[in-house]
Amino acid sequence: MKNRKAVVIAAVVIAIVATIIISLPAILQAAGLHPHYAGASYQLSGKRAVIVTTSHGTLGDSGKPTGVYASEMTVPYYEFLDAGMTVDVASIEGGKIPIEPMSLKWPLTTKADKRFLADPVYKAMVASSVRIDDVDFASYDLVYLAGGWGASWDLGTSEALGSGVSAAWAKGAILGSVCHGALGFLKAVDVTGAPLVKGKRMTAVTDKQVRELGIEITPMHPETELRKAGALFESATKGKDMLANHVVMDGNLVTGQNQNAGAEVAQDMMLLLSRKAGAK
Repeated sequence: MKNRKAVVIAAVVIAIVATIIISLPAILQAAGLHPHYAGASYQLSGKRAVIVTTSHGTLGDSGKPTGVYASEMTVPYYEFLDAGMTVDVASIEGGKIPIEPMSLKWPLTTKADKRFLADPVYKAMVASSVRIDDVDFASYDLVYLAGGWGASWDLGTSEALGSGVSAAWAKGAILGSVCHGALGFLKAVDVTGAPLVKGKRMTAVTDKQVRELGIEITPMHPETELRKAGALFESATKGKDMLANHVVMDGNLVTGQNQNAGAEVAQDMMLLLSRKAGAK
């Protein structure tokens, strides 16, 4: 009798644990991680977008692998692609783009991540990305900068990226970023030669989120750097900021707070592009 009761209790515990494990992605999404964003459908055939990522693949001297956070690269890519756009992928050094390992593991993977893993075309692009020095930024309608911890080492210090973004801005391109990607705007200037971010309403990963995740080893923290550069920084907060979400549109500049903002940033960029195209 005791053995039978123990077996029943064990079975119930296993069932409860299994249910929690299966439901964990949905639970995290309900809490705020990678929220579903029902955007509009755009038809932007003939328009071009470029996604720029880090080339830095280690977390400081720890030797731990890092890179671009997967969803910050995959979600916008498929938003642009499904709108009929031509989408290119570039990185600071070109070649294979390092991806934060945890971002492609359960329970953090998104539908776009899974689509990427089954997409030989996009995987090939990520395996042999274009070096930013070879990118004609002014030829793109949309320029999007992905984040991830690796970006704190190279996006904010790249003169080539700064020049490219400046050229795109001067041509009227729509610029966007998520999380650490906003660091890539620090070296850019507007048509008067003033820092592009100065006086702009912007958002990016918060100092609070950096502290909460315990990854303060990174050399540049977006909130701190943007404030120092004169940006009008704003953000949302929750008990844990990785579950918060905020997107800011300031003219042709769209920025998202963290990995939760990829779809909304991409959608807002396409909205601005469609309005621009319709005004011609």
